[in-house]
Amino acid sequence: MGIVFKQSLNNTLITYLGFGLGAINQLFLYTRFLEAEYFGLVTVMLSAALILMPIMTFGVQNTLVKYFSSYTKEESINRFLTLMLFLPLAIVLPLFAISYMAHDVISSFLSDTNAIVKDYVWYIFSIGFALAYFEIFYAWARVHLKSVFGNFMKEIFTRAGTMALLLLIYLEVINVDFFLKALVGLHLIRVIIMKVYAFYLRMPKIDFQWPENIREILVYSALIVLGGSAAIVLLEIDKVMLNQYIPIENVAYYGIATYIAMVIIVPSRSMHQITYPLTAALINNKDMAGLKTLYQKSSLTLFIASGMLFLLIILNLEELYVLLPEEYRGGFVVVFIIGLVKVYDSLLGNNNSILYNSEYYRAILFMGVLLAGLTILFNLWLIPKYGLEGAAIASFLAFFIYNTIKLVYVKAKFKMLPFTLNTGKVLLILILIAGAFYFVDFPYHPIENILFKSIPMVSIYAFVIYRFKISTDFNSIVDNFFNRRK
Repeated sequence: MGIVFKQSLNNTLITYLGFGLGAINQLFLYTRFLEAEYFGLVTVMLSAALILMPIMTFGVQNTLVKYFSSYTKEESINRFLTLMLFLPLAIVLPLFAISYMAHDVISSFLSDTNAIVKDYVWYIFSIGFALAYFEIFYAWARVHLKSVFGNFMKEIFTRAGTMALLLLIYLEVINVDFFLKALVGLHLIRVIIMKVYAFYLRMPKIDFQWPENIREILVYSALIVLGGSAAIVLLEIDKVMLNQYIPIENVAYYGIATYIAMVIIVPSRSMHQITYPLTAALINNKDMAGLKTLYQKSSLTLFIASGMLFLLIILNLEELYVLLPEEYRGGFVVVFIIGLVKVYDSLLGNNNSILYNSEYYRAILFMGVLLAGLTILFNLWLIPKYGLEGAAIASFLAFFIYNTIKLVYVKAKFKMLPFTLNTGKVLLILILIAGAFYFVDFPYHPIENILFKSIPMVSIYAFVIYRFKISTDFNSIVDNFFNRRK
């Protein structure tokens, strides 16, 4: 686990810095420098582009990670990498043609409730394309166990650029129309930089001969498209569907609440950058003992982190909302529900990596597609009835069903669970800390209140975890930190 935690720690720091920049953008700059209508438009654009992304990649980013370590001959690697570079074009080019010919129909559908969306369909397509090839080049770097730079580009580059653009709006150097065009440009520049870095790690030698296992690769990629699309639909469809039912400024309010809850998943996103290729290698080498260890350690470590983040957010949410403009307050229920979803996600450890890199990936992909459809139905049912809270409940129901199925499936096929006795200990500690600090409040400024409550919570939590040696990885990180300080 050494390489996992070395890069995971770097990735976590980068990801938190990125989320910090994103928090400033989302909570303070967007809400003050951009009208809620345009903030909602940006949210819909990015969510729709994310839904397009897995379709445009044709599953290549997952396929690259799964099969790269299985090749040993140089010519086989070159053929495989050539296929990975050009395969997505089989989807992108027809999709571009369809979008061009059916532009009016698509734009009319998206702008049925909110007319402002009508003129930005091509922005969605362009960002989706940039996101797709960024993920491919990022996977190219990850298979060489180089995830940090790609994580920097993913988490910080566009957020820092967005911050600069929002400040230029405030200074009246640019207008909103230029801002939206520049947002597309940021994503295109990012993918070019990531391409240069990926090719620096390994310059492709173009060879258009098929790899020996071409049929297996194409089948896997096609199925991964289904699974990736299902996963993104579960994450993003609520924002797009809110646009179809309620005024677009409400999408901005919902986006703020979900962004706050998304902080919980940061450690998971950081660790998965490196555990994914390691999981693929363990499965390819049939090292089930190592796989079980990675499964349980990743679950415990992520539960320790996500559980504490959930408490910090929920117990400080009132103070945090006081810092926002009044119209953006009132999303406590949304944050709580989505927060629970993210904790459950983290508790599964590298479950997704195990499924996507195993011979059983077909079944779980079809289950994902079924549940993506179920998510749409939940949203169709609950959004008209309950609005923003209905979208949150729909997401919770879909993810709870989906994650439970994945948990049971890995247990059935691999005879392993991510939970250990230490998982229960962490849960007990979290409950005790929540009970102890629930009624704690100080008559100070919200930021001071947050600090005075959070610092003792984190200190007590970290001390108990360390003192009772609940996680050897956590203790190792703490020991290494203090040893370096010495």
